[in-house]
Amino acid sequence: MAVLPEPPGVEIREGKYGERLTTVEPGGVEFIPLSERHGRPLQLFWTWTSPNLEFATIYVGVLAIALFGLNFWPAVVAIVIGSALGSITQGVLSTDGPMHGVPQMVLSRLSFGYWGNVLPAGLNAVTAGIGWFAVNSVSGALALNSLTHMSKALCLVIVVACMIVLGFFGHNLVQAFERYAFPVLAIIFAVTAIIILSKAHPGAQTHGIEKGGVAGFLLTLGAAYGYAAGWNPYAADYARYLPRDVPKRQVALWAGLGVFVACAVLEIVGAAAVTIGGDAMSQPTSAFTGHLPTFWGKLTLLAIALGAIAANALNVYSGAMSFVAMGIKLPLTLRRALVALVFGIIGFIVALTGLHDAGHKYEDFLLIIAYWISPWVAVVLVEKWMLRTTSPADLEPVMFDRKHQNWAGPIAMAVGAVLSIWLFANQEKYTGLVAKHWTSVGDIAFEVGFVISAAVYLVLRPVLRSPRV
Repeated sequence: MAVLPEPPGVEIREGKYGERLTTVEPGGVEFIPLSERHGRPLQLFWTWTSPNLEFATIYVGVLAIALFGLNFWPAVVAIVIGSALGSITQGVLSTDGPMHGVPQMVLSRLSFGYWGNVLPAGLNAVTAGIGWFAVNSVSGALALNSLTHMSKALCLVIVVACMIVLGFFGHNLVQAFERYAFPVLAIIFAVTAIIILSKAHPGAQTHGIEKGGVAGFLLTLGAAYGYAAGWNPYAADYARYLPRDVPKRQVALWAGLGVFVACAVLEIVGAAAVTIGGDAMSQPTSAFTGHLPTFWGKLTLLAIALGAIAANALNVYSGAMSFVAMGIKLPLTLRRALVALVFGIIGFIVALTGLHDAGHKYEDFLLIIAYWISPWVAVVLVEKWMLRTTSPADLEPVMFDRKHQNWAGPIAMAVGAVLSIWLFANQEKYTGLVAKHWTSVGDIAFEVGFVISAAVYLVLRPVLRSPRV
């Protein structure tokens, strides 16, 4: 078979990798050679389903009722809408992976410029490689602790070690793990969902710790969106090895469905579990599995630990690539792998502090993610629409051009995030001006941030974008 020529003007990832599982993925965030492309769009379904089949997903639904004070059916509506919004953008962004062969945070340079992209890439490196890594490490450790009764710290060491190994070896091993974890997780959680839903009391009047009404609905919508959209900055990372000519619709369909199905179903199950009873806030894992028969409860605890590993394999891998995408030159061949190792160690330390009072910390984290990802997505989607007729051959050299500037991106993102948080944020750490005076409004910061950032970017783009495309 003839080897296709690589596009001119781009940085090509060095080394030979192919489809090998036990070889450490070389390079960093460079263009994947066309001769090394492999896979099919269907694999994106389990790539994005497996990491969401975990307790962190279930807990979004728990928060809807136990913390935000919603009844079951309004919680279901908010969960479905929020998950759908984050999943649609996941599908749309994933389509650029096969076409351009680079990670999502390198594609982001088109919208933010080479150095302006340090803002979203840096935020994603922290939230993915450290923040999400810590959140999922905690849920996995708590599940393993409930199952084995080993100390929480030892359980944390075990799950983190597995996560770091996967992230260190890279793309192929991560994809293989997600594929083989998928049927195990899907079967266990499907049976668990049937048991929980059969015992639930959907019509019961619930009394959350706070909020309720419209405020609780919007908080739940924001949390569900934040959870699903939390994968958006990784979208192209796991599609970039696919052959360049795969159908875009299939890429979008399987990536979006993978996120939506797992998130919507498990979050609804989490909400249903609260209607049964139990201390869902202080003892979330044991309260959930306490509704299950003993044997199946133990299997579910094992699945929760496995799902946390599936999620954090992606978090530490993409967090490391976001760090490298900031433009920091690391001459080592294994630069991405070594950064993943460092992030895993830092995430472990952060996770140690989150083994207690996980519920409130998780609520704050979900909303904070939505606050910055929504403005970022707005800027990226506007730029994608503006460049819809531009040839990939014209775009790819720009992503690696250190002189490429587009300050409209970081300005629009910052303005959207700051204004929306200042006015509409509504959480424990901070309440915005509007949310403080009209408590029934709830938290609409991510919606407002999206609109503001899109509008500001459209205005500033013609003025502040260097004419390099």
